[in-house]
Amino acid sequence: MRIAFTILILLFNFAVMARPSSLRIDTILPQKSIGSDLAGFAVDNLGYVYLHHQNGQLKKLSPRGDSVAVFNDIRRFGKLYSIDVSNPLKVLLFYKDFGTIVVLDRFLNQRNTIDLRQHNILQAKTIAQSFDNGVWVYDELDGKLKRLDDHGTVISETVDFRILFEAAPSPVAITDADRSVYLYDPEKGLYVLDYFGTLRNKVALLGWTDVQVIGNRFIGRKGEQLESYTTGTLDLKEQELGELLKGAKKIQLSMDHLYVLRDGVLHIYTLSNQ
Repeated sequence: MRIAFTILILLFNFAVMARPSSLRIDTILPQKSIGSDLAGFAVDNLGYVYLHHQNGQLKKLSPRGDSVAVFNDIRRFGKLYSIDVSNPLKVLLFYKDFGTIVVLDRFLNQRNTIDLRQHNILQAKTIAQSFDNGVWVYDELDGKLKRLDDHGTVISETVDFRILFEAAPSPVAITDADRSVYLYDPEKGLYVLDYFGTLRNKVALLGWTDVQVIGNRFIGRKGEQLESYTTGTLDLKEQELGELLKGAKKIQLSMDHLYVLRDGVLHIYTLSNQ
């Protein structure tokens, strides 16, 4: 039986505006550039880099740059929409157009495939790893956030967001971190929920891309600026990086490194604060 979550709307937190201040990264040094003709990439929390090549190959590199594994069947389900490597032992490939999730192990061997349409999820907007080794899916047709097990069965779901909000979010990213679920809609902002679906906070962080959660910070890019918001506060920090982010297709922060995909090549920078 599906468990309906109860969402409590906290009016005093609903339209919080964060206050900008300076984000301090004192030194950014180029380390190396890797890959060619790349369509995308991801970095897990152990420092392994996953390179998505235009030819349909997914390659996993160690932190030292050694090739660890390769997956060559990436085009089987059409265009790859996203890669989730938040659990290095379980890599999720999401094919939005076909409503399909391909699950790989740490050696990029295919473990199983979840056809969301077979589970009556007909318009999956975005997906992410869940805290219990399952999958979060935002079903835009139902207006609900759903949690699935490893076989695609719906374990729990929220109530319809279209009932709760004047304008329901259309998140482009979901992140499960710090015992919270972060939904990000660049036109409506950041929604922070607990695992029971209660709305903890909504913050008007608009127009961000490449969003991620590190500790209690929600990080993203806005143009050529790096943005960082401390959840549960009014603290918004920003740093202009100019030429470093100019023309970037995607960026990601991981530990003390900044990864920037530009013109099909992944550029890696070392960061330090003084």
